[in-house]
Amino acid sequence: MRRTIYAHPSLFLVIGLLCLWQIAFWLVGRDALLPPLETILYLAGLLQTARFWGHIAETGTAFVIALAISVVAGLAIGLALGLNRMAAEVFEPFLLAGNSVPKIALYPIVLLIFGIGMPAKIAFGAIHGVVPVAIFTLTACSNVPPILFRAAAAMRLTRWDTIRSVLLPAALPDIFSGIRIGFSLTLIGTILGEMFGSQRGLGYLLMTAIGLQNIQVIMSVTLLLVLVAATVNTLLLAQDRRLRNPATPSQAP
Repeated sequence: MRRTIYAHPSLFLVIGLLCLWQIAFWLVGRDALLPPLETILYLAGLLQTARFWGHIAETGTAFVIALAISVVAGLAIGLALGLNRMAAEVFEPFLLAGNSVPKIALYPIVLLIFGIGMPAKIAFGAIHGVVPVAIFTLTACSNVPPILFRAAAAMRLTRWDTIRSVLLPAALPDIFSGIRIGFSLTLIGTILGEMFGSQRGLGYLLMTAIGLQNIQVIMSVTLLLVLVAATVNTLLLAQDRRLRNPATPSQAP
């Protein structure tokens, strides 16, 4: 019994968060929060409407495209710098500086370039995700033991074969960590883009509800975003751990 309990710490985390949520509702009242059960029921009602699914599809489309751009561009930048030490020394400080810049300050420029709509929120989501992926990829390439490259040179591997057979397998765990962080930041960027420069999507719905002080919609959309982000991040984290700790034959208890 004890082993079963300790095997599911996430269950206790969920129960604890629900209890804290309920306590917070008792403290601040209905003007600022809804209780957990009422929020879940309201969200279930929203999920039965075609209009709400239209907003979900809009956000999902923008996010998937933005994430694809973030991953592809981040990997390309990180690999290009990771394979060229001189270029890495020159451009890595700029990457780190760009990562520390509040991205919301760039949004007026994004709107001027792309206008209001899908392209703007895709661009804003990609801006959030590309730099972490590039930084983690660069760091992963830099941490590959030099002896592996010397072995590849001794085997007369081409540059592409070296990248495919030596660099990527050795750097994959750190690269995947960057993609996991890029996922979260790209989602945040996409939602922010919808809040300030879109007429469709969950971010737009959330911003409209804030303006109307519609606490039911605010809580329901927030809960949906938290559930999606937490679920995907849990799956990505589990895969990250498998990459870092390859499975070993199980031992009998």
